[in-house]
Amino acid sequence: MDVIVRSTPKLQGDIQALSSKNYTTRYLLAAALAEGTSTIYYPAHSEDSDAMRRCLRDLGAQLVEDEEKIVITGFGKHPTLSNSHELNVGNAGAVLRFLMGTASLLEEVKFVNTYPDSLGKRPHDDLITALEQMGVAIEHREGKLPITIRGGKPRGGKIKVSGNVSSQYLSSLLFLAPLLEEDSEIEVVDDLKSKVVVGQTLEVLAEAGIRIEAREDLMYFKIAGNQQYEAKTYTVQGDYPGSAAVLAAAAVVDSDVIIRGLTEDSKQGERAIVDVLRMMEVPLQHEHSVVRVQGNRKLKAVEIDGDVATDAVLAMVAAAVFAEGTSRFYNVENLRYKECDRITDYLTELRKAGANVEERQAEIIVHGRPEGVTGGVEINAHYDHRVIMALTVVGLRAEQPIRIKDAHHVAKSYPQYFDHLRALGAQVEWVEENA
Repeated sequence: MDVIVRSTPKLQGDIQALSSKNYTTRYLLAAALAEGTSTIYYPAHSEDSDAMRRCLRDLGAQLVEDEEKIVITGFGKHPTLSNSHELNVGNAGAVLRFLMGTASLLEEVKFVNTYPDSLGKRPHDDLITALEQMGVAIEHREGKLPITIRGGKPRGGKIKVSGNVSSQYLSSLLFLAPLLEEDSEIEVVDDLKSKVVVGQTLEVLAEAGIRIEAREDLMYFKIAGNQQYEAKTYTVQGDYPGSAAVLAAAAVVDSDVIIRGLTEDSKQGERAIVDVLRMMEVPLQHEHSVVRVQGNRKLKAVEIDGDVATDAVLAMVAAAVFAEGTSRFYNVENLRYKECDRITDYLTELRKAGANVEERQAEIIVHGRPEGVTGGVEINAHYDHRVIMALTVVGLRAEQPIRIKDAHHVAKSYPQYFDHLRALGAQVEWVEENA
């Protein structure tokens, strides 16, 4: 399905933030790795978190869910898999990477490739190299899916992992290492992207009763072996990455928009969207877990280190398209290794819509056009949920309608995105692909 986005004069209304996808997937895995029954209140529903649910069931966890909560009986350190030995994570890169560590507890698992044009293109070499150091045999296609893991008895010890492409490799090892017989020392080499997200992993592990000694710079960890995950009750907080696009939309048009459930002290790096919009001089209040934006179509340019808020950068860029002056988002090379190349692919589509943008290897530069963009084009979101959401923001200030191809892929993280925008007054319309 495609979406047509038309110029929208005003957004107004009150919505509840989606539950956090990042915390939901981590709580689900922590609950599955516990022996006993855990309860997760207000879990997110998206293609990613649903992929984690499906895979954990396939690995032997029992999941019972109602409208408020999900109850999980875990498999501990003894996952099992049917005779097919296959696991399908769909297009969920984080789920694949987290479960590659967990899957090494099994004799054999084959992760199949059902999205050759998206997740199937993404490399996982750094995690493969780290797991091989732990005695796990892995078959792969130049680091890409399909990937077959032959484990059963991974070893602890001294492990090195690169964090230069993704922090998800490190998170995968941090979930696995406490279950091993040996103590482990994990050293991060090269660099570590998205340190804030590693902080979320450590937060969830601590809630699950796992003890990890982490150096302050998150480049070195000591993990005792023979630990057990505790069955616990968890509550999922509101999702800043998805809310970032709604907040950006409210910032670029006249608006009076309230989003509830976004805690001020959240460890989600994308919480920075609130600070960035304030820097852009957008009228905004944030208190008691409620964000209120009263947009007036006037924004100022900013310079931002995007690594602290990776999943909000595209929404920030969309807002900057209409800012007065030139904005710069630096330290964002890891955007190139997502569902698509979120620098080249995204900026190509922004240019089609009339935005004035430039790219460097690790930077996005936006020459703002406060008068708006021309639009009147069909653009390709490259099957990427974050690109879809950000391009929609730009469409709200386009002179002519913008048609976004395959916009249904927004369901990967935020299935209700267009419903929420329409409830606020956005002029968006679903259309059949060939209509």
